[in-house]
Amino acid sequence: MSTDSKFSINDLIKSHYKSGQYRDLTWSGSFDDYLAVIKENPKVTRNAFQRMYDMIIEAGVKDYVDVKKQITHYRFFDDEGNGGRDAVFGLDIALMKLVNVLRSAALGYGTEKRVILLHGPVGSSKSTICRLLKRGIENYSKRDEGALYTFEWVDESGQHEDIFGKGVRVFASPMHEEPLLLVPEELRPKICEELNRGNRSEFKIKIEGELCPPSRYIFRQLLEKYKGDLTRVLDHVRVRRLVLNEADRIGVGTFQPKDEKNQDSTELTGDLNYRKIAEYGSDSDPRAFNFDGEFNIATRGMIEFVEVLKLDVAFLYDLLGASQEHRVKPKKFAQTFIDEVIIGHTNEPEYRKLQDNEFMEALRDRTVKIDIPYITKWKDEINIYKKDFNSQKLRGVSIAPHTVEMAAMWAVLTRLEKPKKANLTRIQKLKLYDGKSLPSYTEDNIKELRKEAKREGLDGISPRYVQDKLSNAVVRAQQSNRGSVNPFMIINELDGGLRHHSLISSEEIKQDYRELLSVIKQEYEEIIKAEVQRAISADEGALGRLCGNYIDNLKAYTQKQKVKNQFTGQDEEPDERLMRSIEEKIEINESRKDDFRREIMNYIGALSLDGKKFDYKTNERLHKALELKLFEDQKDSIKLTSLVSSVIDKDTQEKIDIVKTRLIKEFGYDEISATDVLHYVASIFARGDVKEKK
Repeated sequence: MSTDSKFSINDLIKSHYKSGQYRDLTWSGSFDDYLAVIKENPKVTRNAFQRMYDMIIEAGVKDYVDVKKQITHYRFFDDEGNGGRDAVFGLDIALMKLVNVLRSAALGYGTEKRVILLHGPVGSSKSTICRLLKRGIENYSKRDEGALYTFEWVDESGQHEDIFGKGVRVFASPMHEEPLLLVPEELRPKICEELNRGNRSEFKIKIEGELCPPSRYIFRQLLEKYKGDLTRVLDHVRVRRLVLNEADRIGVGTFQPKDEKNQDSTELTGDLNYRKIAEYGSDSDPRAFNFDGEFNIATRGMIEFVEVLKLDVAFLYDLLGASQEHRVKPKKFAQTFIDEVIIGHTNEPEYRKLQDNEFMEALRDRTVKIDIPYITKWKDEINIYKKDFNSQKLRGVSIAPHTVEMAAMWAVLTRLEKPKKANLTRIQKLKLYDGKSLPSYTEDNIKELRKEAKREGLDGISPRYVQDKLSNAVVRAQQSNRGSVNPFMIINELDGGLRHHSLISSEEIKQDYRELLSVIKQEYEEIIKAEVQRAISADEGALGRLCGNYIDNLKAYTQKQKVKNQFTGQDEEPDERLMRSIEEKIEINESRKDDFRREIMNYIGALSLDGKKFDYKTNERLHKALELKLFEDQKDSIKLTSLVSSVIDKDTQEKIDIVKTRLIKEFGYDEISATDVLHYVASIFARGDVKEKK
């Protein structure tokens, strides 16, 4: 192996690891040094809500209009820094509500005294949103924009062991507190006034809260020792940069309910350190207490309560004080100040219990509920599955076109309420929601549809179920060496899984979902029939000739002229039969044909005035009509139905191979899926031929 091709871990470290960043993240200095940092960047003193709100906004926003509603998309939830692995799709309205709550809390309008409760069905991204916020706040604390600081007590000489403890030279703030909390209450207005002088940013410095019991104890003891000289007390303070990290239990906490018999509130608020009681002589000495409960360690960041409403009542009381007063009550100590965003999430059955329980009224009053529903937009649901089921991730097996799309369509259909309008189907409703247009349906009609659906997105199939069935289909294809997963395979998986679905007990609902699978199958058949038709009629030369013939006759018809026959050289009447055979393909009836023909001629005339040449591809309806007409003319010569027989002549095989190549090049099929689709569409046409013969 040559020297150039050798892998060197040292070279990799030198090119990617920035020692300068390490120095920034481990910065330390005196209390006066920290005041200088604040003067330069007042935002280092932000509270947890302010920091989280700024983190989301600084990631970027994009405004757009959806059915006359102004929507803001927050790019933070795209998870771009993580390659989109935890990206959240289709929940812009719910996320707007969440960010509005954070904004209100950041401005001190009252929601900072509430528990943020994400409520929705299983698999609706509640945990993902919390995971994004936790990882985001960790990464934000490493950047200059999100810098924050804490402090530690230092006894370098070792002369204050009676205060710090035997052999203790450095006593870090156990709750990673803001250093400004060291400023006594009576001095805070003057300090804030001085720090805010010359501060041109919108953010103004405020000092809220008190020191935790151990820091308060050391502060008080040192102040007594130095006869009230605050400057000498602060000489024992070393301020340092704080980096939040859930793995190290710094600024980010997660609490999950345990078995009811094993729940212990000390998990939230800390517990006595019995080894240190012997050292300090009292169980009420704050140095003998571990302030390491989830509430304690999450201060300066956020705490996530998983399935919060399954908590024991004793925990919920802690939650009330933590949200309303920003204080928790450790055993044997006074209420202790915390600064953190409290986010819980719960499913529908648990939330209904909360509503029905009159003893939980206090918690309901201190809760801001944000519904996180299932996605009801088809394209957003597709994006969820394409994250995991794509050519980059799958090996040895391909996903045929429309497989993921059909699975996503079924999932969304199960979440939509049946339209009250008799002439509107659920699949039409899905397409309206997805931005497609339907005759006689306006944006106002779509708004009305959404408004009348009270529980849309709160019921239906979870994305996890569909992901599991897609995985099953992929594994089966790999095991059978089939090489490709098609929509029929996933439809079978989805159908088979319904029999044993743990969350659906109603046979009526299961039957409804099976009927929707039939709808999906019909939709897929229409899609592949159209694609095969387009592949057969994708002869550019033939389409151009057909279009030229149509336009010549159209021009003669509208100008009341005759058309010269290219073969006989004689003038003839416009070929009405040809024109109607094309127009009927896009349902232009006899009464509307003149309007359509004038529309085309006016379009050609307008292009001519601009010096442009008419191209049938620029007119979608005419393009579709020409393709369908050409397909009708060519399908018999290609003899596609011969695929279902065992004998295919050489000429037909060559034509079929051309169609297959077009499916691969233009529609994204591979050899296996293109062959599958051609065979299936051939069988459809064969069934059609049988019906006609009957």
